[in-house]
Amino acid sequence: MAISLFDNGSHRCLMFADLVDDTDNEAVQANQFLIVSGKEGALIDPAGNMTYNALIMAMARYFPARELKYILASHADPDIVASLNKWLVSTQCQLLVSKLWSRFVPHFCNVGNSTGRITGVPDEGCWITLGSSKLAAVPAHFLHAEGNFHFYDPTSRILFSGDMGASMVEHEAVTAPIASLAEFNQHIASMEGFHRRYMVANKVCRLWANMVRPLVERGEVTMLVPQHGRYFVGKSVLLVLLDWISNLSCGIDRFDEGHYRIPGQTASRGKVGSMDQPQAVV
Repeated sequence: MAISLFDNGSHRCLMFADLVDDTDNEAVQANQFLIVSGKEGALIDPAGNMTYNALIMAMARYFPARELKYILASHADPDIVASLNKWLVSTQCQLLVSKLWSRFVPHFCNVGNSTGRITGVPDEGCWITLGSSKLAAVPAHFLHAEGNFHFYDPTSRILFSGDMGASMVEHEAVTAPIASLAEFNQHIASMEGFHRRYMVANKVCRLWANMVRPLVERGEVTMLVPQHGRYFVGKSVLLVLLDWISNLSCGIDRFDEGHYRIPGQTASRGKVGSMDQPQAVV
């Protein structure tokens, strides 16, 4: 089922949240996004092979897949764009991804299928014309990939934020946005572990938040929609999210010598100690 995030008659933003079967905990829940402006369409983070067939069918009632103009990939993880080969075969679309990943993502494809079909986005980002509107590829490097972009749609005032704001929930929970401070405070528990491990450092979190905050304060971003889990609506909720991530200790901030040792070694006084019996291979 598609969730309508925005629709003014000529410009639509749709989210698909239930296409990954997460009941057996073998694959993380993921959201896919379709933006349609006039007669042109773009898919954001269409995910992997397990999602492809369901996504083609789900989007058919809203936009013909064969006319897709772009796939926009926030980064190059399998849950983002592992289905690339199928999209390149079934459509004439162009992939936009960080220039850091533009020579890596062809490994998802059969030889020759990606030739001339991948545009590397420079580190500073760019504007993308879609129908009568424009989308922005917004720098989000090291959140969590080295080359990483979020996608901002000024028409809908939505920031598609990739892994920033992501939460580990089942797809049934995604239909309801976080729209109050009370809901946000309860929701932190489903975001915290993910952000502490997957975001590289507090420094980049603060830089990103400082970039986004003026847009929220001016009402130019009213919704933040991550690639996993529930999304966020309203100025007060978005500002408290930015404050939360600005103050989060994460990634390399939390690592020390004890995290870098041969299995079976013990750490003593913050340093790697002597060898114990090796741990079992799992």
